[in-house]
Amino acid sequence: MSATSVQSGGEAFTDSFKLHSKNLLLQIAPLSHIVYGPENTSDESDFGFLIPELRFATPTTTRPQVIVTPLDETHIQLTIHCAKKHGLEIRIRSGGRDFEGASYISEDPFVILDLFKLNSITIDVKNATAWVQPAATLGKLYYQISKKSKTLAFPAWSTVGVGGHLSGGGYGALLRKYGLASDNVIDAKFIDVDGKILDRKSMGEDLFWALKGAGGGNFGVIVAFKIKLVAVPEKVTVFKVSRTLEQSATKLVHKWQYVAPSIHEDLTMALRINNVKSSQAGKQTISVGFESLFLGGTDRLLSLMQEKFPELGLVRKDCSEMSWIQSVVVLADIYPAGAPPEVLLNKTAAPKQYTKQKADYVEKPISVEGIEGLWKVFFEIGPESGAMHWTPCGGRMAETPESETPYPHRAGNIFMIYEAVYWNEKDGAVSQRHIDWVRKLYKYMTPFVAKNPRSSYFNYRDYDLGINSKGKTSYEEASVWGVNYFKDNFKRLAEVKAMVDPDDFFRSEQTIPPLSGECSTSLGI
Repeated sequence: MSATSVQSGGEAFTDSFKLHSKNLLLQIAPLSHIVYGPENTSDESDFGFLIPELRFATPTTTRPQVIVTPLDETHIQLTIHCAKKHGLEIRIRSGGRDFEGASYISEDPFVILDLFKLNSITIDVKNATAWVQPAATLGKLYYQISKKSKTLAFPAWSTVGVGGHLSGGGYGALLRKYGLASDNVIDAKFIDVDGKILDRKSMGEDLFWALKGAGGGNFGVIVAFKIKLVAVPEKVTVFKVSRTLEQSATKLVHKWQYVAPSIHEDLTMALRINNVKSSQAGKQTISVGFESLFLGGTDRLLSLMQEKFPELGLVRKDCSEMSWIQSVVVLADIYPAGAPPEVLLNKTAAPKQYTKQKADYVEKPISVEGIEGLWKVFFEIGPESGAMHWTPCGGRMAETPESETPYPHRAGNIFMIYEAVYWNEKDGAVSQRHIDWVRKLYKYMTPFVAKNPRSSYFNYRDYDLGINSKGKTSYEEASVWGVNYFKDNFKRLAEVKAMVDPDDFFRSEQTIPPLSGECSTSLGI
């Protein structure tokens, strides 16, 4: 596409947006503070363009023709209308963390709908609920909850954006007690392809179900979630201890697989695995961090660990009692020691680095030999370059049916794996070497992880699983990657798509295609 046609598309969209804004008497703010296009931007920095994954920050990466930063629902409705009118795709951003760039990259002419100004939070302590807009960070949500109550919390990850996290599932340190973030969504405010503003009652239970785990951008634009807050004690206990290969890490990891998913649901004990420099010059070792949140005091925790996992050797000095909000800061692993809860209000940008990530689920414990082989793969990449996080399931996760939400990875899984590689050099050969390594790691794990299908997590998008073809994609084609994320729920999601976006306006490389006709049965459409 020529530079002239790109500019014309952006100008046509902007002119259309202006016209409709004037007709609707929208005087909330100067249009130049909402729509950033060819006539009021000149370069990347003015354009407000942010690419957190440096793999995609290249001169050849296609830029959006327009960025819209809405202040309210009307601006979103206008964006949908004008994009449809001028043949532009919409990519929706809220938190900005996106492993494959689906929210800010497209090969076709597109508009970024950047929701970062929609970040309000309203908390109802009496009813233990809250309304949260998509661009609010989880850190901000946690902090505001803590200012209202010392015994309410929300089960999600650390400090990423609410919109993508909740709409894709969302796991965190409370998942064994209270399930996923999306399990605790009780209403939503949503704008569909026709610009209609819907809530749970008006959208119907099928669409509401789909929004709780399959990503709002598949179906329209989520502008707010109503969430259920959960109970926590005034004091929780955190421990973070590390063991190396020289400290029996292999045996501890093997035993962890039997303990962490079955221990009391008040304890979530995750693993963080890294290759690090050894004390022996020029050599590497493996460091395994046991990072844990316990909903109770140290005495009870130590008793539980002595009974179930004495091999770890946990002692009182390893444990710290604190408020739940302080535990969020500690377990985030991005703040300095002793940082106050106020740091959660800092909406810091995603780390600027080169990364490639994958995900897996494990149904049966991996043998000692399998773990030792894993270490050999880690030793093939430089220290601090490779990482794995193992998050235990069990508890509430094992009690929830796979069909309860689009996220199906429930009973049968003992833990989830996040696999990643990091590097800092811009050189293409260096990038390819690291990407090849994480793919090798993923291949090595094949015998040990869930099969038929090999499961993955939608919030950790991975285009290696497959992408949609250009233009119209069939349900069968999309199933190549779709069943990895959603298993048997994928068909129902495609039926919901046919119901709410039959022309597949909201689309990307991994969006759910509409399924209708003879194949569609479960919704009766």
